[in-house]
Order: sequence, then structure tokens, then C-alpha cells
Amino acid sequence: MKKMSKPLEDLYPFLHGKQKSSQSDLASLLTSIQQKAADSVRVSQQFFTDNANEIIAASKAIANVYINGGQILTMGNGGSSCDASHFAVEFQHPVTTGRPALPAFNMVMDTAMLSAVANDVGIKHIYVRQLDAHAGKLDGLIGFSTSGNSENLIAAFEKAKKMDLVTLGLTGGNGGEMLTSGLVDHCLVVDTDSIHRVQEVHVATYHILWDLVHTLLADHRGLLTTNLKEVDE
Repeated sequence: MKKMSKPLEDLYPFLHGKQKSSQSDLASLLTSIQQKAADSVRVSQQFFTDNANEIIAASKAIANVYINGGQILTMGNGGSSCDASHFAVEFQHPVTTGRPALPAFNMVMDTAMLSAVANDVGIKHIYVRQLDAHAGKLDGLIGFSTSGNSENLIAAFEKAKKMDLVTLGLTGGNGGEMLTSGLVDHCLVVDTDSIHRVQEVHVATYHILWDLVHTLLADHRGLLTTNLKEVDE
């Protein structure tokens, strides 16, 4: 067996017939926390430095959807489906006093619809079918994928392109097909292979987008109210 390095030997002493030191164990865990926290800060700072202008452009695009009386539709798989849900909730239920509720349709929420489409025609189509049913030409679509290669998201972005929807993608790594396909108007890529770091930055990003969108809408509040009433009617 290849000899393990001293740090690994300290973490896994049972592989060498040794008892693990509680003091060593605590020190290793503390070091791990510090390293992960530092990496999270580093990745986040780099992302927001590199993408500040694109985040502003994306927030303007979302604001224009609402100014024109549209809605935002959201999608994602696995952990990213939670981000899709969170994004929609933030816009429908603003936590800051005085900011209006804005229409956001979470395409992850209907398990009967998702399982029906996946069972009948395949998981690739679960969001495409919902765009057929719920999306209009004034709407926007946002998708979350840590890899950028989710087949059902790419299919939905392709459909959105044909429908002339505004599209926004949040991804990680090298951006995957979401970045290279040309289907996404605003693609924000977190440059790391760590899924955890990608998801952490995604949460911060859509919180910032939410705040910027409401700031941009402040000068259009009267028009926005009229358009939202028309949507409700």
C-alpha cells in the first residue's frame, strides 16, 4: 500500500492501526472550516468582480420584462431546483416593505406535471411543455445548473429562443452548453469545479438581482402597477 502523507495519516489513523487524537481531529476540522470559508469568499469575490456588468445587464433585462407586463419563469434540477423555487419566492413575496410582489412562475413546483411529462415523453421535455402552457412573448426564463449541461434546461432555452423570451442562466465550471449554445442572453458562470461554491454564489447573485431589479423599477412604479393589474385580469 502506498504510504499516506502525514496530514492524511492524521485524518485516517485507523488505516495505520492508530487511535485518532481528539485534539488532532479538532485541529483538522477547524482547518477545514477555515479553508472552505476562505475558498467561498475567494470564489464569490472573483465572480462578482468578473461579472458585475453582466449582472447589471441581467437585472435590466428582468426589470424590462416586468415593465412590459411579463413574468419570469424559473427552472432547475436537484439542488438547483431549490434555487429556482427560491428565486420565484423572492419576487412573489418581497421581504422589504414597499416593494411590490412580482409575477414569477416556478416550473419545478408541480410534481404531477413533472412526473407525467417525464413518464410519458421523457425528462428532457418537463420544462418545454410548461413553456408551451404558461409562457408568453413578454416573459423571461431563468435556469440554474451547476454544470450548464442539463438537457432539459437546454431544451427549454431552445424553446424560449423560438418564443423570443428573455433568457438568463446561472451556471458553474466552464459554463457548459448553457454558455456555448448561444441560447442564453445573459449567462453568469461561477468559475469553480466545486458544486457547493457554485450554489453559494448563485444564492448571493439572485438576491442581488432581486434588489437591483426593484431599484430599477422604482422609477416605473406607476406603469408597473398598471401592467401587473392587466396581467391579473
